[in-house]
Amino acid sequence: MPRVHFSANEIYEKCSTEQEANTQIINKNKAVDYFIVKEVNKSRYIFVDSNRYGIVWLNAISFMFMHIAFFIGIYRLFVFTAYKAWIFGVWISLFSAMGVTVGAHRLWSHKTFKATLPLRIVLMVFQTIAGQNDIYTWCRDHRLHHKFSETDADPHNSKRGFFFCHVGWLLTKKHPDVVLKGKTVDCSDLLADPVVKFQRKYYLPLYIILGVVFPIVACHYLFDCSWIDSFISSYVRYIVSLHTTWFVNSAAHMFGDQPYNPQIAPRENIFVSLVVMGSEGFHNYHHTFPWDYTISETGWKFNPMKHAIELWAKLGLAYDLKRASPELIARVKRNILQQSEDQHPYEKPHDF
Repeated sequence: MPRVHFSANEIYEKCSTEQEANTQIINKNKAVDYFIVKEVNKSRYIFVDSNRYGIVWLNAISFMFMHIAFFIGIYRLFVFTAYKAWIFGVWISLFSAMGVTVGAHRLWSHKTFKATLPLRIVLMVFQTIAGQNDIYTWCRDHRLHHKFSETDADPHNSKRGFFFCHVGWLLTKKHPDVVLKGKTVDCSDLLADPVVKFQRKYYLPLYIILGVVFPIVACHYLFDCSWIDSFISSYVRYIVSLHTTWFVNSAAHMFGDQPYNPQIAPRENIFVSLVVMGSEGFHNYHHTFPWDYTISETGWKFNPMKHAIELWAKLGLAYDLKRASPELIARVKRNILQQSEDQHPYEKPHDF
């Protein structure tokens, strides 16, 4: 039997009949055909065909073989002591991480600062090397995650378990809420950026050149590594970078403390901050102040990407840096404890 997932009253309040509602769903979601609209007690509900809402087997099988190859690669690099390949892998990981954490995340998703054209091009190149989809798609999903965090409209809803929010969301079909409410997220500013528009148009050839060919060739010629070790180094680096990003969606939403807002799932997780190389693990702060370029309070916290942005600002490459004032942070920490725990934190979707 199909299952009820959410009420469609607000979305289809103008629909007078079941047929009209079904027609609107088909028109709005041509790529998704597993929705069924039925009227129950004078309210319209969207049902999901359980036979068509499940595992994407191509992705699941691909990820399985990718990780088998990953462990074989790790074994070879250790056995043959290919330390130069390891060094190169770490080195290029720093730049690809910068493209994701500073570029896709802080600059384009949350607009925590502005960047000149040369810096945007450099960050686009680094983000392409990371191989985590084009900037537009990455930011669209991330804005949706912030706007409807820990609901069915969240692409990697942590309430569905650690495995799902870590990698399972990429192995299953999207929940219909993700598709429908994803259309409410405004991403027009992203396509207004010629750098983002160019990357989106030519992402596949750009990724093949920058994310696949360049790391292998550079490792071979610059570090005098064999072709096979160069390939393995690049591949292992890619798999590790995926998991470090996924840990932000999983571990940083399930393990740690919540000093800024205990009513939301994101946590302050030191482990995630260290592996992501830039305070992305201080997630309770980030979801409370998503427009802050530092993504954490000042102090001992490991935050090299914050210093990189500040250096670029001194060089004139970055400007209009946004920061939560100490007074605002202190006031939020005081006031949030007085809010009712029964109130859902995202009852009214907040800005990204």
